[in-house]
Amino acid sequence: MYYISKITSTLRVAPNRFDEDLTSILLELARDSLEERIFEELGFIVAVLDAEGVSTGRLISGDAGGFYNCDFTVLSYLPERGEVIEGQVKELIDFGAFIRVSTIEALCHVSQMADDFFTYHQGQEKLVGKKSDKAIFIDDVVRGKIVVVGVQRNAMRVGVSMRQAGMGKLEWIEEWKEEVMGESA
Repeated sequence: MYYISKITSTLRVAPNRFDEDLTSILLELARDSLEERIFEELGFIVAVLDAEGVSTGRLISGDAGGFYNCDFTVLSYLPERGEVIEGQVKELIDFGAFIRVSTIEALCHVSQMADDFFTYHQGQEKLVGKKSDKAIFIDDVVRGKIVVVGVQRNAMRVGVSMRQAGMGKLEWIEEWKEEVMGESA
């Protein structure tokens, strides 16, 4: 899920920038230091949107820079268990597929692809179901449900399952819909 949050951070402004607009400098510094980083409580910081509430600066002995507290509005992505996602397959390996979900990559283990046993065909860059002969390729768009989320300092691990009805490669979902509609007619 995407969230907009307020955070407070203390940033150092170099003395050669004291004559510039302080809020603009702090916004630039926050973007450089916070964007594209992972924080346990916030998730992946996508963007720093705004800066406000700049405090009076402090000086520290031996450092010519000024230190300012400032409130920042940030846009972050923090995946949640049970969240249904769509993403693009970016990499295939013998034990699963890495799927681009928003700003992160999630793993769908071969045991979670469908009610089938999938094997990796290295030369052809695909995962193929033994019973169904269904195949997943790089760049396929898939739908899944997040089943595991682990967020640690600068690392996020996300596991996805596509075994439930209405999940999997978009083509499979359309086939499933036709089967369900055909049965109910």
